[in-house]
Amino acid sequence: MMVSTSSILLSLVVLVTAHCYPSTAFVVSPGRSSTASSSAAFTTKYTQQFASTSVETDTPEILPEFSSAEAYLEYLETVSQLPKGFATGTADGTFISVEAPGLGNLKIRGTIIQLTDGPTESWAACFTSNKFPGAPIKVGRKRLASGGPLQALVINNKVSNVCSGGDGEADAELVCQAVADALKLESASLVLPSSTGVIGWRLPAKELAQDVVPKAVLNMQSESVLNAAKAIMTTDRYPKVRSKTLSNGARIVGIAKGAGMIEPNMATMLSYILTDATIPKAKLQAMLSSAVDQTYNCLSIDGDESTSDTVVSVASNQIEGDVTDEFEEALLQVCTLLGRHIVNSPLFKCAVSGNDPNTGRLAAAIGSYMGKYMPDADVSQLSLSLGDRCIFSNGKFVLEGDEVEKALSGHMKDAEYGDSTDYPPHQKCVEIGVDFGTSVGETSVVVLGSDLTKEYVVINADYRS
Repeated sequence: MMVSTSSILLSLVVLVTAHCYPSTAFVVSPGRSSTASSSAAFTTKYTQQFASTSVETDTPEILPEFSSAEAYLEYLETVSQLPKGFATGTADGTFISVEAPGLGNLKIRGTIIQLTDGPTESWAACFTSNKFPGAPIKVGRKRLASGGPLQALVINNKVSNVCSGGDGEADAELVCQAVADALKLESASLVLPSSTGVIGWRLPAKELAQDVVPKAVLNMQSESVLNAAKAIMTTDRYPKVRSKTLSNGARIVGIAKGAGMIEPNMATMLSYILTDATIPKAKLQAMLSSAVDQTYNCLSIDGDESTSDTVVSVASNQIEGDVTDEFEEALLQVCTLLGRHIVNSPLFKCAVSGNDPNTGRLAAAIGSYMGKYMPDADVSQLSLSLGDRCIFSNGKFVLEGDEVEKALSGHMKDAEYGDSTDYPPHQKCVEIGVDFGTSVGETSVVVLGSDLTKEYVVINADYRS
């Protein structure tokens, strides 16, 4: 979430939304401003806010445009260098669901992230506040509360291990023990589990422990985090990696997955942020909590909060030097680039998907919000803009003429990804400015979300199979 003094940019960014094609940006300002910020102005402010060291192996604030999925993945490989002291390994397996055996053999993927030079005390985590947390969340909370060290993470997709008929925590611990055995760690308590996928199914712990984990360990490598970014995906259209290099050479590399069930009260999706900087545990937890609150807590796709939301940051302490302030800024940047927040109007988000500038739906969504949370605000001071065009001012719409309709629709279409795109061809977004006027004070915020597409419905209609 990026804050300026004049406007709020709420953006539906495809960075963390797999099946939501165009990016949409909303600019909402309690203080009076003219129109929505342009992409160029947004980029300039973004660059000014995050001015720490950049090298060729860092992801820029705005990614380049890509002509194919291959080009995107080739680029991502160049910015996916693992920090010192980390290795990752992935492997596939199969299982038959106890709850739905008729579906036959289903694929499941496991990912292991290891600290190669021994356990670290410097790790932090934020978990979902959903009242039905998954078993891995319960295990993770216990690990965090104990204050013990960490040496590995294990993540599986396909089954979230939430409210299953079996002993979910025991299943998670069985997988952790398998990782500890395969990596020759002293204890399973050094392993943090995460699961994502179907809710209500029992975790195929034996298949993971006996097949997937050993294969993943054989595939361990210390070059790139991209394999892990790919492996943790579920309904995501493409992997997400963001990285930053500090002035002393230390790196921060983050990966994330998530395309649905995204509107958290804390944390979001699954995200893992690795660094070789030397950061004390207490400071790392404070900085991660702050960064999560400003970024991942500002993201919404469909209004559903997941039961498995997890954000973990781990420091291998391989590179010495006090870079705490610089690290905090870079951590915020990586989290900012991995996720954000937006208002939840399914009607308007469907309109965005169809490049339909249905301004009435936008006004209805904002009016609903103001009625609930700003009942005393002066609506006559409200102004709305779409792209660089004012569409509502002084209590009425400003939409006369076919040229206005054409321009608004064109602005939406320019941010479109396309029906079959499995990579982010550009970083453009639909920008919507909301200025509440001077009656509600001076403040601003950046929020991100996405549209809702036909493919989103299709994928989630058949999610389990």
